[in-house]
Amino acid sequence: MRTAMGVWRWRSNPLRRTTDLIEAWVAFAALVGVLVLAPVVGCVAGLRVDATLQRAAQEQRQERHLVPAVVVRPAEGPPPGAAADPAARQQAPQRTQIVAAWTAPDGSSHQGTVPAAEEPPRPGDRFRIWTDATGRLVPRPLEPRVAAVHAGVAGLAAGLTTAALAETLRRLVVRRLTHQRYRRLDRAWAAVGPDWGRTGADS
Repeated sequence: MRTAMGVWRWRSNPLRRTTDLIEAWVAFAALVGVLVLAPVVGCVAGLRVDATLQRAAQEQRQERHLVPAVVVRPAEGPPPGAAADPAARQQAPQRTQIVAAWTAPDGSSHQGTVPAAEEPPRPGDRFRIWTDATGRLVPRPLEPRVAAVHAGVAGLAAGLTTAALAETLRRLVVRRLTHQRYRRLDRAWAAVGPDWGRTGADS
C-alpha cells in the first residue's frame, strides 16, 4: 500500500526526478510480484509436481506387489552396502539382515537377503515384502499423502524463490539508480562548486 501511495505521490510532485518515478514503479512491480506472482507460481508449480508424483505413485502401486515371505535363516556377515566405518554404523544402526524366501506374482521362487520384519527373527516367521512382477525386491510405493507433501514443499519453494527474485531485482535497480544519482550530483557539483558562495560578493 505504501508503495502504491508512493507511485501516486510522485506523479505530480514538482521535486520529482525521473529516477524517483522509476524507483517507485519498480517497488510497485516488486510488490505485485511478491503478493500476486509468487503465490501463482507456487500454486502452479505445486499442482504440476503433485500431478507428476501422483501419477508416479499410481504407476508404482500397479507395478509393485506386496508378497508373503518366510524367514530361512539369519544372514551371515554385514548387509550388502553397509557402511565400513564403525562410527557410521553406530549413528545409523542397521536392522538385522535375514535370508528369506518368497514367490513372485509370476509364480517364480526367489531367495535373498532382506531386513528382518521383527526382532529377533526366527526361521519360519512370515512377513511381507515389496517386489515387482518378476520377484525382484523394490522399495515401498510412494504414498499419495507423501506425494502431496512433497508437492506442497516444491510449490512453497517455487513461490519463495519468485518472491526473492522480485526483491533482488528491485534492490539491483534501486542500487543502479542511486549510483546514477550520485554521478549526476558529482557532475553538478563539479560545475557549480568553484563558484559556490561568490554570487553577490564584492570581489
